[in-house]
Amino acid sequence: MGQRYLKDLDKNSTMLVREQKQTGTTETQSFKIQKSKPILDEIDTVLAKHYGFTSEELDLILNYDIKYRLGRSGGEQEED
Repeated sequence: MGQRYLKDLDKNSTMLVREQKQTGTTETQSFKIQKSKPILDEIDTVLAKHYGFTSEELDLILNYDIKYRLGRSGGEQEED
């Protein structure tokens, strides 16, 4: 599952190239973590079972993920 997550992160990333006078060309990889949310939910579900979390505790983790990690409230649509 971890390898699938890393491949998905890479697939949903873009390379940003900048030309600067002092440093020259720099490249930065920009990740769209929100596009990998389904895989993150699977990982959280497996971990919740392993640690014996209740369904309410898992729900809290999944909703925390939406609000704080992905930066949107539960009712917002994600942007591409």
